[in-house]
Amino acid sequence: MEQVTIYGRTSCGFCVRAKGICESRGIPYTWVDMIEHDLTKADVAEKVGRPVHTVPQILVGDKYIGGYDEFSAYVRQQEAS
Repeated sequence: MEQVTIYGRTSCGFCVRAKGICESRGIPYTWVDMIEHDLTKADVAEKVGRPVHTVPQILVGDKYIGGYDEFSAYVRQQEAS
């Protein structure tokens, strides 16, 4: 799988779970802590190309996947292929 980028916050359980999916499966990922980088949801929306209401926001390569639920389903689908 291509490099995964996760925009989120360490205080967000779904963000931590998304990182855990990558770590447990050996998927290369970049964690972008929105607090540490002083990013707002509007900043992330600019990067992912759509409005952001929740975190995490996840990309695989340049492809927007969505939040935790969409990412989890995407990973399962990739593993089944």
